[in-house]
Order: sequence, then C-alpha cells, then structure tokens
Amino acid sequence: MTKSEFVDQVAARSGLNRKDASAAVDAALETIQSALERGSDVTFSGFGKFHVADRSARQGVNPATGEKIQIAASKAPKFTPGAQLKKAVKGG
Repeated sequence: MTKSEFVDQVAARSGLNRKDASAAVDAALETIQSALERGSDVTFSGFGKFHVADRSARQGVNPATGEKIQIAASKAPKFTPGAQLKKAVKGG
C-alpha cells in the first residue's frame, strides 16, 4: 500500500475529505519522527511501539574487495508489533 492509498483509506474510514486526511497522516508521521529524533518512544496500545535502537560498532567486510572495515556505532528506528496486531496478522 502506498502513502496515497493509505490516505484514501483514512479519508474513507474517518469521513474526512482527502486533503484533511492527508494533513492528518502527515502530522502523525511527523510527530512520530520528531519523537524518535528526541529519543522518545511512541507506543500505541495493542498496535505496537516505535523506538530507537542503538547499534554498536562492529567489524564488517567490503564485499567487492574482501577488505575488513570498521562500521561505526549508530542509531536505527525500530518497530515492535503489539499483541493485537500480531494476532490480527496471524489470522486469529
């Protein structure tokens, strides 16, 4: 599903027009991104949790040359699904 299709679904289910639904989706995504940038978690009960995970420094291999390289520590966004979402996707 593309963002455009998602906006159409939100508009249809909420009764909003497409412009307002698009603004709401954009606002929600920007709010989640902003919270993650600050290091905060965003939790939706039953749906899941967006959080930032620390990735430690490690040694890797350049696949083209076989040369060993050092990969710096970094942070990555993660999503952990909630119980209700897992159940819905599983089909139970």
